[in-house]
Amino acid sequence: MADYLITGGTGYVPDDGLNGAQLFANGEGLTYNDFLILPGFIDFSADEVPADLNNWYMYKHVESPCTRSCSMFMSHMEDLTSALTRKISLKAPLVSSPMDTVTEARMAIAMALCGGIGIIHHNCTPEFQANEVRKVKKYKQGFIIDPVVMGPKQTVGDIWKYKQEYGFSGFPITENGKMGGKLVGLITNRDVDFLPPEKYGTPISDVMNPLDKLVLAPAGVTLNEANKILQESRKGKLPIVNESGELVSLMARTDLKKNREFPLASKDEKKQLLVGAAVSTHEEDRHRLELLVQAGVDVVVLDSSQGNSIFQINMIRHLKQLYPELQIIGGNVVTAAQAKNLIDAGVDALRVGMGSGSICITQEVMAVGRPQGTSVYKVAEYARRFGVPVIADGGIQTVGHTVKALALGASTVMMGSLLAGTSESPGEYFFADGVRLKKYRGMGSLDAMERHKGSAIRYFTSESDKIKVAQGVSGNIVDKGTIHKFVPYLIAGIQHGCQDIGAKSLSVLRSMMYSGELKFEKRTMSAQVEGGVHGLHSYEKRLF
Repeated sequence: MADYLITGGTGYVPDDGLNGAQLFANGEGLTYNDFLILPGFIDFSADEVPADLNNWYMYKHVESPCTRSCSMFMSHMEDLTSALTRKISLKAPLVSSPMDTVTEARMAIAMALCGGIGIIHHNCTPEFQANEVRKVKKYKQGFIIDPVVMGPKQTVGDIWKYKQEYGFSGFPITENGKMGGKLVGLITNRDVDFLPPEKYGTPISDVMNPLDKLVLAPAGVTLNEANKILQESRKGKLPIVNESGELVSLMARTDLKKNREFPLASKDEKKQLLVGAAVSTHEEDRHRLELLVQAGVDVVVLDSSQGNSIFQINMIRHLKQLYPELQIIGGNVVTAAQAKNLIDAGVDALRVGMGSGSICITQEVMAVGRPQGTSVYKVAEYARRFGVPVIADGGIQTVGHTVKALALGASTVMMGSLLAGTSESPGEYFFADGVRLKKYRGMGSLDAMERHKGSAIRYFTSESDKIKVAQGVSGNIVDKGTIHKFVPYLIAGIQHGCQDIGAKSLSVLRSMMYSGELKFEKRTMSAQVEGGVHGLHSYEKRLF
């Protein structure tokens, strides 16, 4: 009989591993390190591309205004399209955390270009945050329908001020200095680049390119036609004017170049990059929300360490009544009971995690929270029944943790420490003991709370509190280089992880988990040691 089994002459296959329900059935709290995913059957090569991007198993698919997008290399590998919210999908399931040492405009732009999205923090003034959102929305577009416009009587010095504020120095010039005014010229960086400071008082009209030297396109021109005119003219900017010569929009050559470099970036129906922003649940942030909506924010994250509160429920209802089309991410939650209240209030996605971040000490100080693996599975299993996607927030230390979070039912993964230290994160680099570092801190740290009350509000701390209880720490993190190299590494890791599992897409991965086909196994501490680097005198760990 033994010989018969060894030769494979039978259909008998021993039951091996645990399905998701069995893994989390006994009430133990599991982190990502506490289990592994057992390998599946590979019946496809990495260059096989699934054509069906709309095969949602987990979520009720609603046609999204966003362009399904990803970085160039992804077009040759597994489909990682996944839902961020009910109405927004991303080609890369990666989200940068709304922390003041992680996400401002530069990070949000880089994440969107790579197919993910950045959530801009609110540990700042409403005006600053709205301006960061505006920078992202203006970065990459087809027709720029609200370009920054200057007037002929403004000076060269004003151009440099605008460049510092907006990050570019090419502006259309209209008679009244406003959008919709009669176009009279165009100013570019090359027109003022070599002017000495004593010439900064020169009127723009004396140095600009006059109207008769400009290449124009008529209002109503299609995007393809405008692109062709811009390419053939070899100009940097293409103003679009109506019959009266009034400026109605603008097109930039730099946008054409960006489209070639990032043809599948996360964009809305106006071809602008997708961006999110965090707000608190306090009444005073309703003004902040108004400014963010005016700036064009695509999704709002209600930022609270414990999202199951009457304050968040009331804010969700207020937002849905005032801005019915605005997508709202609620949280943070770690149980199905917490999730139920926010789903009933109308959230479009849930952010899952409490105390699992590398700089978070909530579980230690407050004795409240939940191990992240259990949190993601329990909330996702409940939320999927209502078509609400889940964002796994916290505890992501490696690309393997990302694969595990997605396999447990998360639709996207939010990262803080994994992205901090990149060149796109806020802050300056410094050296310590010969290592290049950047500051990184939790939003519940005293440093963050003292910088702005937005961080304190997240942890239900009042400015009048004589004693603030920190729920986070401040530290340093090693330089990771640019997002444009690090995120492709993360995406490639997810793709190869899915291949080892035998899942051609994230929707297939989730369907395998809920059908019981995907198998897990718990790890002892010895198994965790064995699964890492061991037994070497020294080694160099290069990930990409």
